[in-house]
Amino acid sequence: MSTQVPLNPTSQTVAGLLHKLHDADPDYRFMSLNDLFQVLSIGKSDFLHHDYNTAARTVDGLIKTLDDQNGEVQNLAIKCLGPLVTKLPSSILAPLIEKLSTLNIENSVDNSIPAMALRTVVVTLPRPVGGVFATKDVGDAYSAISRVLIPRLVGHLVVQKPSKNVKLPQPPPGMLDLASNKELESEAVDVLIEVVRCFGPMLRQPEVEAFQNLLVHILESERAGSVVKKRAVVAISILAIHLTDDGLSGFVTRLIESLRNPHLTPVQRRLYITILGSMARSIPGRFGPYLKMLAPFVLSALSQQELEDQREAAAEDGEPNPEVDDVREAALVALDGFLASCGGEMRNFTEETIAASLRFLKYDPNYNDDDDEEMGGTQSEEEEMDGFDDDDDFEADAGFDDDDDDASWKVRRCSAKTLYTLISTRGSGDLLEDGTLYSQVAPTLVQRFNEREENVRLEVIATMSSLIRKTGEGVLVKYSGDEVDYVSQPPQSRKRRRESSTTATFDTKTLLSASAGLTSPTVEPVPASGPRADLARLSPAIIKSTTKLLKSSSIPTKQALVNLLDDIVSVQNGGLAEFFSQIFEPLTEAIKNGSSSSNSSSTSGGAASANANTVKIATLRLIGDIAKTHSSSVLQPYLPKIVPVVVSAVNDKYYKISSEAIGTVEQLVKALTPPRSRSVTQDRQADLQQLFKVIISRVAATEADLEVRQRAIHALGILLARTASPEGSSLITKSDRIEAMDMLSERLRNETTRLAAVHAIDTVAALTTSKDQLDSAWIRDVSLELSAQLRKANRSLRGASLAALKNLVVAPASRDSLDAPTIEGLTSALLPLINAVDLHLLGPALVVLASLVVDNAKIVVASQLNKALCGLLTAPLGGAVLDAVLLLVANIGEQKAGQKLMSGLLSDVSVNGDPAVVGKVIGTLLVYGGSSVGVNIDNFLAEVTNPSSDDAKRSLALAVLGEAGLRMGEKSPLSPATFTAQFTYQSEKVPLAAAIALGRAGAGNIPVYLPAIFSAMDQGGNFKYLLLHSIKEILQQASTNSADISKYTKSIWDRLFSASQIEDNKAIGAECIGRLALIDPRTYMPELQYYLRDPTPSVRAMIIQAIRYTLPDNDETFDAVLKTSLVDSLGLMLRDPELENRRLALTTLNSAAHNKPDLIIPNLGVLMPLVMNDSVVKPELIRIVDMGPYKHKLDDGLEVRKSAYETLYSLMETAFSKINIIDFYNRVIDGLKDEHDIRALSNLMLTKLVVLDPDETARRLDAIADCFRVILSIQLKENAVKQEIEKQEEASKSVLRVSLVLHSAIPRASSVLGNQASQHRVWRSYWEWIEKDFEPQLRALRDESKEMAG
Repeated sequence: MSTQVPLNPTSQTVAGLLHKLHDADPDYRFMSLNDLFQVLSIGKSDFLHHDYNTAARTVDGLIKTLDDQNGEVQNLAIKCLGPLVTKLPSSILAPLIEKLSTLNIENSVDNSIPAMALRTVVVTLPRPVGGVFATKDVGDAYSAISRVLIPRLVGHLVVQKPSKNVKLPQPPPGMLDLASNKELESEAVDVLIEVVRCFGPMLRQPEVEAFQNLLVHILESERAGSVVKKRAVVAISILAIHLTDDGLSGFVTRLIESLRNPHLTPVQRRLYITILGSMARSIPGRFGPYLKMLAPFVLSALSQQELEDQREAAAEDGEPNPEVDDVREAALVALDGFLASCGGEMRNFTEETIAASLRFLKYDPNYNDDDDEEMGGTQSEEEEMDGFDDDDDFEADAGFDDDDDDASWKVRRCSAKTLYTLISTRGSGDLLEDGTLYSQVAPTLVQRFNEREENVRLEVIATMSSLIRKTGEGVLVKYSGDEVDYVSQPPQSRKRRRESSTTATFDTKTLLSASAGLTSPTVEPVPASGPRADLARLSPAIIKSTTKLLKSSSIPTKQALVNLLDDIVSVQNGGLAEFFSQIFEPLTEAIKNGSSSSNSSSTSGGAASANANTVKIATLRLIGDIAKTHSSSVLQPYLPKIVPVVVSAVNDKYYKISSEAIGTVEQLVKALTPPRSRSVTQDRQADLQQLFKVIISRVAATEADLEVRQRAIHALGILLARTASPEGSSLITKSDRIEAMDMLSERLRNETTRLAAVHAIDTVAALTTSKDQLDSAWIRDVSLELSAQLRKANRSLRGASLAALKNLVVAPASRDSLDAPTIEGLTSALLPLINAVDLHLLGPALVVLASLVVDNAKIVVASQLNKALCGLLTAPLGGAVLDAVLLLVANIGEQKAGQKLMSGLLSDVSVNGDPAVVGKVIGTLLVYGGSSVGVNIDNFLAEVTNPSSDDAKRSLALAVLGEAGLRMGEKSPLSPATFTAQFTYQSEKVPLAAAIALGRAGAGNIPVYLPAIFSAMDQGGNFKYLLLHSIKEILQQASTNSADISKYTKSIWDRLFSASQIEDNKAIGAECIGRLALIDPRTYMPELQYYLRDPTPSVRAMIIQAIRYTLPDNDETFDAVLKTSLVDSLGLMLRDPELENRRLALTTLNSAAHNKPDLIIPNLGVLMPLVMNDSVVKPELIRIVDMGPYKHKLDDGLEVRKSAYETLYSLMETAFSKINIIDFYNRVIDGLKDEHDIRALSNLMLTKLVVLDPDETARRLDAIADCFRVILSIQLKENAVKQEIEKQEEASKSVLRVSLVLHSAIPRASSVLGNQASQHRVWRSYWEWIEKDFEPQLRALRDESKEMAG
């Protein structure tokens, strides 16, 4: 039978299919249903609304097919109900639900069909959305549910409607009626769950109470099976969301009374405890306050007293009661829920929680050990581990009862999970810092590595790994994996350098040196106290347990242990040197023997995907990290074992193993070569030769995977760079070097390996110091090929090629290698980059040109370059790019090739650019070019004194003179009067330009200029503001160029403090005071601290700003002084009674968090509460003001709160490991309810927190969803102004963007599948809403993120 379904079906189409539903042939019935399903799916939403007869017949036909003898027909009939209910007239919904709820199955053995059909109907009906007014369709759907389905579920009318003395018949027995003889079905409870989930916001209080009573009776009934009761627990946790405060209080009281019942059975007790855990996850905010009453009931089930009572009872009865273990498992799961969802309220029960978890982590009643006084598993470590060496299946002979009914492992696994959650929620800035976790929890975890059940053992190891990673948060470094793109990123440093940012941006040698591992890792001294010291003390026990397990355990356990060792290496930055003799043998065996059991895998714990390949990869990564973090001399004795195994892994057929092995080879190369390893022995050469050959083979192998070849090219670059020094050149032969260099050149021409080759050449060029190591022809060939890549569309390739070209051109080995054609080719390739379109490429291009000018100025300094530079200077420039321009211009001047450039600057640029920038360029060219540029200082002096000069020309001339005075120093013919004479000029720009020029010229000749500036300040008048700018320039140059102003500091300090008392001078005065404190910190930092206690608020404000100006500096002398005073000063500032001063103090702490994290992080416990306090809305600072007929709310504390949240954001980035995550997240959630700017900051924090702590973020999703829903539901008034509309659009877009990030990071929360289906219901409802109502906006944001990623 084949029916063509029309594209626009009508009710007649449906009617034509109905008679076939009852055909004798089940195939016909199935195909008819299939056609009906397609018709209902593609039909318009109202195509049955006007044909009541057909709609009713369709309902009857489908209900009849639900009782079909064929199971496939039944399933398809249920499937048809979904599209049908969306097409039916609302008047038929109630009869449909009524017929389904009373349907008796006669022809099928599956009695769950009616409930499944009802569930499909309920899920498909239009449902309410929180914060959005219910539509008529939603109201009709709820009406049908309320009138028909709810009474059928509970067995009586819940909401009585007034009737005129008409006695209505009682509804039939409920689907969940305990009084009937019918067996309760879990599917019926599922229907109730869907009613509450879909229509919970519309349920009336009597309906909620009726459901609650019904579910409690089910739990208390002996007739209900275990599956039904488990589903009832889920239903209660969902229903709890809709309980009123009084209803929740009453329900909790009822639970307490039940738990106090002396005749409570273990099964009932387990169910009640399970309810507590479910409710904690479902409504953590409302449930938390009740924990002080409820937590003791859960902890009592895990108490030592109950354990001893149970042992006595088991001894009397001869066997333990398995139901008692079920209670303990439920109690531990509930405890895990309490810690995860209500961590703040559980702080009072910390000791009891740890004791209970550790007690049952060791709980193994079936372990036969007469000497064990407490529990199984507490014997000495030697006894624990002895069985591991005999046989892989050590459980069989380790003294355990062969009891298939033993479920104690579930209790132990739940204990490990509870400890994992405790570490996750209470580790940072809490139990980790006070030593509790390492003194109480960690030793037992290590001891339990001998656990006989593998899934429990994996949980124990995962928990220990979590504790180790928590210890290393803030210092954890990712060593292995893909190398960073060191060309396009500046060196990662916590401190900002005092020098120009040119070095950080354009000089990659420092970073390349670090990347190439030029120095042996320094052995960091273990702190005397703290988490890392605790870990160091525990390491011997961890290694002892781990190495024995590595020799005999299963693949999942091996992988978990290898990852744990890697965590230790990362956290301690080494720390395994004394254990090498124990760990290397099992590690090399894991690599060699992994393939023999490649089919083994695990389906439990945290190593669900573990197999032989993943173990090999993890082990190779660990060996690489060990080589990177430990001294070469310590590694030497073990290299004969390591190198052959790693070389063999490089040739593995599986590309991921080969790729990881090459990364390990790279680390071994660094360990074997100078300067880390200076002794050149025969063994060393043999090892290195093996590594060289295997790298070359992978680079040359065309059949190898692309990732393998790219990593091999990178490793080859490292090897060539490390052996380019005189002491390392003997490690590989000259012919091998030539072969390798030619291979790099060849790979540079291959599109797939080009970027990797560029990085490798960059490394070789940057680190090669000897001229004979780079062939001139190779340099010319490669430099031209690199310059050709500057025209490619791939931006990362362009940036990498330019950085490599820069290092190659400026390398000492290249100085005499570039001939005229090469220089000409390079210049023509670089000139298109000389514009302000891409500053990332502009700076390095200017540096390369500056170097080429020295080689051949005649070719480079042509009209195209002059024109490009003049065009560039009409755009705003600064920082590193401006420094690169000045370097190029200085070199042009020194080569006496600047006359045409000077003409262009004076005629084409002149006042069209920023006078300060153009003045620096012209002044630099003027000084370095001398007489060759065609103009001199007198020309600019004449311009300054020319009465007809306009403001722009005069300002430019002053800037030129200031720069010339700075660079000429004592040889400058300029006097201070040249500049001070312009202070009286009737213009705003010229006096300020003169003041800045005075300062720059003064920095070049301090003995002449500073006394003149002092004299002018002492005369008083209105020029102090200008003179402060001059002093600022002098101080700035003094701090960067080491100009000596030591004999003048006291005079400067006195005058600065006096001049800064004027309101307009405070900001510039504060900056000057800060800069002076940098120059002589021992003298002036104590002065600043003294003035923080000044009674005048404005003075304190100025000092706070001055301290903030000092923080970006990186100077050892200054840091030593700051170390003793910074935290006390910040504490004093943050307690200032003035709101504005506290705001400034918060910005100062913000700067300190970025620039001095080493001083801030150890003292965060003192500062964090002060910041948290200022992030709270204070009602006393909110006032109402009258604005005409309207009242307007003003929040005087808003600006302070903004600064507090900005500071919290900074601290989150720099000191997350020291922050108590529970308190921190509370502030973020409150920030989502605050003003627009604070909401934006909180959204930004969420995008970071989902990466930093995904577990806590997942626990907070429901609270986040509530806040997001409120923001998206804001309705502006019709007369809203454009600014309000734009602000709301921005807020909505921000919320939707963060929602996408959260959904992408935690996809399980938006799905009803899996074990977490009972959690995140509020988030799930919110996600469904925005997917439906904000679909266009979400699609646009997804497209935008794809474009950015592309």
